[in-house]
Amino acid sequence: MKTRTVLLVFAANLVVLALLVFIYPHLMVAPGPLIAGHGELTTDCYACHDNFFGTPSARCIGCHKVDRIGRFTSKGAPLAAAKPGKAAFHAKLARQDCLACHGDHAGVLKYRRRNGRFAHALLDDAGRRQCAGCHARPTDALHRQVAAECASCHTTQRWSPASFDHARYFRLDGDHDARCATCHTGKDYRSYTCYGCHEHTPANIRAEHAEEGIRNWDNCVKCHRGGDGTEGHGERHGGERDDD
Repeated sequence: MKTRTVLLVFAANLVVLALLVFIYPHLMVAPGPLIAGHGELTTDCYACHDNFFGTPSARCIGCHKVDRIGRFTSKGAPLAAAKPGKAAFHAKLARQDCLACHGDHAGVLKYRRRNGRFAHALLDDAGRRQCAGCHARPTDALHRQVAAECASCHTTQRWSPASFDHARYFRLDGDHDARCATCHTGKDYRSYTCYGCHEHTPANIRAEHAEEGIRNWDNCVKCHRGGDGTEGHGERHGGERDDD
């Protein structure tokens, strides 16, 4: 009899707790206070949450129209400092996953800011190439020279370290510590020329290499890897020799 009474009391407590969770969820299970913009929803959890299914993005979009973000409030009033770029950014998302970037409860928001849940995979292909739409352009001496797309050196997984290692192709040492445009003309960093300096001309280079029996002289850095006077030996790092 005593055991039965204990079980009944325990079950009654569980029922009461379950009811309180649904009646007063903001007091029972809220992970923290809401952000200021959603303060009026403090006692109306189901304005954003579905029972047992979290917060679907459709609930967010119901108030925050994608094409109006940054230009109008959720009530439809124009913003004094309209930001059309924000609307354009959100419209370019490959899928609407609001919680991937935004958190409404202060506790969760702090956690997400520290760990950075945003993934560039949310952007469409064009959006991933428009880095300057969100990121300020670096102002250091190197980046002031570069006009190529950020993806030439960086990935969307991590900004640093950059994936491009110039020394892998050509060491910028000795007299070759030059501006990018000296070798990469027309803002095309996928190609280069060595004929902008010295006494080099295609005819002279062709004649000099022919004397050595080298037929492939178009790719200079295949043999000449830096400006310190060192070169390849034998096959010259892939240079073809004509021994006939």
